[in-house]
Amino acid sequence: MDAYMVIERPLVTEKSVSGARAGKYTFKVHRQANKIEIRKAVEEKFKVKVADVNTVTVRGKSRRMGRFRPGRTSDWKKAIVTLAPGHKIPLFEGM
Repeated sequence: MDAYMVIERPLVTEKSVSGARAGKYTFKVHRQANKIEIRKAVEEKFKVKVADVNTVTVRGKSRRMGRFRPGRTSDWKKAIVTLAPGHKIPLFEGM
């Protein structure tokens, strides 16, 4: 899988920004991507050294679609990437 298909977008929340200060960066990734593919994609895309990758499959929530019809949002996958000491991703800096 291509590096640009594996990483869909960075997640910018209060918790992820505070984690970025500690060297842990959070991304929304492709559902079928495994930890090895995520590691290679982050290293290739941002030119950093990855120390560890943790993944979480986030379940979709029930939502109302229209007045009465029930619906559901999609399930998605989140990856928390820990970088080796001394490495940073400039995308998250200054937040």
